[in-house]
Amino acid sequence: MSSSREGMLAAIRAANARGGAVAAADVDAAWEALPRAYTRGTALGHEAVLELLEDRLRDYDAHVVRSALRDVSSVVGGMLAERGKTRMLAAPGMDAALLPEGFEFVIDDGLSAPAIDRFEGVVTESTLAIAETGTIVLQTVKGQGRRALSLVPDYHLCVVRASDVVATVPEAMDRIAARPSFATTFISGPSATADIEMTRIKGVHGPRFLDVIVVVDLQAL
Repeated sequence: MSSSREGMLAAIRAANARGGAVAAADVDAAWEALPRAYTRGTALGHEAVLELLEDRLRDYDAHVVRSALRDVSSVVGGMLAERGKTRMLAAPGMDAALLPEGFEFVIDDGLSAPAIDRFEGVVTESTLAIAETGTIVLQTVKGQGRRALSLVPDYHLCVVRASDVVATVPEAMDRIAARPSFATTFISGPSATADIEMTRIKGVHGPRFLDVIVVVDLQAL
């Protein structure tokens, strides 16, 4: 029997011996006592971390490109044109410099799910990205919007700043812990799942298509 299983059973026996009542202080103490020797960093350089993120995202079937900050607007326009998109939803508070001319961008003001679904897609910024897992993290803040914006549309174009890319999940959780009041969504590639026959289906609980622009400064190109 593993030590973790023994510990769990011992805790259950102790709780039963006390009539099933476990003091909150005991729970807090047990939580604080849990070992947390997680790998919180990496020996990889920043460029290697960015490449790892891009590799993971592409493996999940996302389309990823890099861009200098000054060129983001034109890169956004190019990706939208390639997808044949003209009318997009944008998160409230999004940096207007990221949105190119020649397209219709409507700022979400609490639209219903059916109204959101009538747009060709959504463009948002992001809180951070995790290279190790190829995960983009969104929160209900300026430039990212409500969770519905990343769940209802069939297409999502997300802007990730290279300075917000971390290597590991613990690093990401440390950053997120500093802003716990915000709803947080983790996205690892386009939405996909498999049924009982192992048939892969896209778009069940989110967008079928995900484009990601990693924004770096000129020195990082």
